[in-house]
Amino acid sequence: MQDVAPRDYRDAMACLGAAVTIVTTDGAAGRAGFTASAICSVTDDPPTLLVCINRGSSAYASVTRNKVVCVNVLSARHEQLSRLFGGKVPAEERFAAAAWSTLATGAPVLVDCAAAFDCRIADVANVGTHDVLFCRVVALQRSGCTDNLIYFGRAYHTVGVTDPAEAGPESASGPS
Repeated sequence: MQDVAPRDYRDAMACLGAAVTIVTTDGAAGRAGFTASAICSVTDDPPTLLVCINRGSSAYASVTRNKVVCVNVLSARHEQLSRLFGGKVPAEERFAAAAWSTLATGAPVLVDCAAAFDCRIADVANVGTHDVLFCRVVALQRSGCTDNLIYFGRAYHTVGVTDPAEAGPESASGPS
């Protein structure tokens, strides 16, 4: 069997659109955060997310030592913030660019994010250059979001309605 070259793999993965998130942590090991699209639901009983983090990430030590994360799902208005958290900018500057609160774990919650999943890390698997974190959701926050920031084809895109006035009254309250 022939091995798949890393570049070929990355090129093929560019065809897989994914929601853009900012994963944050805070605790004794410090406050940190990074932009991620390698996030998915594992199960709803108990509510658990899978979060992938590169062991070379500047946030890695804080995330793994604090053992808590908040997965902040981004809307179209957060593209610049996503770029900031995805770059080589110091943590203090990243967090200064937005308003934050906390829920149960103390991990930073982006005040106006589409949804926030506040989690405790329940298990970790090492795969290649990354750790796969299995994160038990202990608290949630949702906004009346009508759009989502997606990364596809190595570029940002928006799905949904970016102007809530265009969405109609049913989008604000959800399905009845």
